[in-house]
Amino acid sequence: MDNDRLSARKKIRSDKMSSNTYPLSGIVVIEIGGSLAAPFAGQILGDLGAEVIKVERAQGDDARKWGPPYTAFPSANRNKKSVVLDLRKNSDRESLRRLVSERADVVLQNLRPGHLDEIGMGAEYFRDLKPGLVFCNLGAFGKDGPFARRPGYDPLMQAFAGIMSVVGEEGRPPVRVGPSIVDLGTGMWAVIGILCALMRKRETGVGATVDVSLLETAITWMMGYVSRYSATGEVAKPMGTGQAGIAPYQAYAASDGRYLIVAAGNDSLFQKLCGVLGQSQWATDARFVSNGDRFANRQELNDLIATEIKKETMEHWLTAIDAVGVPCAPVNNVKEMLESEQTKALDIIRTIPGGGEIEHVMLPLSFDGTRPGGRTGPPTLGQHTSEVLAEPTKVG
Repeated sequence: MDNDRLSARKKIRSDKMSSNTYPLSGIVVIEIGGSLAAPFAGQILGDLGAEVIKVERAQGDDARKWGPPYTAFPSANRNKKSVVLDLRKNSDRESLRRLVSERADVVLQNLRPGHLDEIGMGAEYFRDLKPGLVFCNLGAFGKDGPFARRPGYDPLMQAFAGIMSVVGEEGRPPVRVGPSIVDLGTGMWAVIGILCALMRKRETGVGATVDVSLLETAITWMMGYVSRYSATGEVAKPMGTGQAGIAPYQAYAASDGRYLIVAAGNDSLFQKLCGVLGQSQWATDARFVSNGDRFANRQELNDLIATEIKKETMEHWLTAIDAVGVPCAPVNNVKEMLESEQTKALDIIRTIPGGGEIEHVMLPLSFDGTRPGGRTGPPTLGQHTSEVLAEPTKVG
């Protein structure tokens, strides 16, 4: 995409900011930590209208230095204020104590496991100080067990939980899922826990300590594989673009080199697929009559389908297969996804005031037809320190 077209798309997105609604307006969140999981949780809360105050070290969130092109921090830290505090200093710990006790509804932290407890500023301390506080610990391997004090990052958890063992193709080295699904998923679980605790607080006045971790999220993503192993005792292997237990359900290469995912998940859909491929007899072939048959003979079936798909372009098959109601989709790269008319129609990609040159992915939800958006771009390091520490006590 050339710069003129990119600029045009940015303008369309940024013009719609005024229509957003913010259901968490009035909630104050203190975010202590960095990298991706906790900042993503803080960004979700900020997108929903909370005032998010990000407490950083003098050197800043590590994500500020990830690059080039240094887009990791901006992509997960919009709608926040940045305050620099050195928690090794008594005076700065006192500033944090006052900030939490006077203003915070929520504290969200993902520092090294146990660090805040070591300096006397963990969940127990703050909840004794302020019983209505919701305090969320976002850890690595979880709060219990022999690895409880170990630090961790997304790829470690994809490895430990077995995700890497089922991604890629059989006989090849382990493959990491590209998006940081463990970090992002843990941020989402943190928000779910925080929102539930805030709902309970509204009824009882009592806060909660919420614990989430990268490993627990990673294990949760493996639930289908856990169930399958429990039922069969078979250790799952990677299946490329395929899916255990369903066939045909994978990507096929077209004549132009592009790939098309075809998901014929039941007998009726398979019969329709056979018809559009010009091979209606496959539907009555003993090898392919039921899904169980198709999965047992998936290599033969996939070879047959691949031969047919290879005869025409991806767009040809996308149109033809979609026309008969069989679920299918192109395998897009990020450029193709952004240029898709479907992506544009959703208005989920926008620029935001002060958001720099990058486009931002908004929340994947709407309220009464309105998607919450970015009110402000990511803060510079310490941008709001004086302002926030000088603000008066929150009322209520």
